Amino acid sequence: MSDLICVGVIAGARGIKGELRIKAFTADIEDLFSYGPLFNEDGSETFKGRVTGSAKGQVIVRIKGVDDRTKADTFKGTKLYIPRSALPEPEEDEFYYSDLEGLKAELLNGDALGTVRFVLEAGAGPSLEIDTPDGEVLVPFTKAAVPVVDIAAGKVVIDPPDGLMEPPEKDGTQDERD
Repeated sequence: MSDLICVGVIAGARGIKGELRIKAFTADIEDLFSYGPLFNEDGSETFKGRVTGSAKGQVIVRIKGVDDRTKADTFKGTKLYIPRSALPEPEEDEFYYSDLEGLKAELLNGDALGTVRFVLEAGAGPSLEIDTPDGEVLVPFTKAAVPVVDIAAGKVVIDPPDGLMEPPEKDGTQDERD
């Protein structure tokens, strides 16, 4: 299936009756099933269910056909998707994280930095993982570090925080073999 948007990932089983813990990426985590059935990445599996609670930033769900922990454990790590058409169009100056994937990243002076691989949602807030010629770099996804997001032009502009683009200092404790 094409044009799917990831709305969550199954973190694991909860209890013995097949409930699942899901890290939801929806604005309100309890709305996970309000957009309709969820799909795995290639669309070969459909997940219909309902939210039964929440704990520690995750939703607890019952999925139709998953009735025990053994079956629930088989879904750990499965990313859950919905068709983009199930979501409202973003407002002006809004976008979905998936819209950023593949955009060119450039510095304030216009120099090319690389390509946005994906948005990493972490405890300290989202970051853009950018593939550069020298490897990957994580840039905090804040207005200060990413002052321009231009979906139509296919780019983001990066103003890296001090030290972000600096190579790590050698402290003399590493073995420097050739």
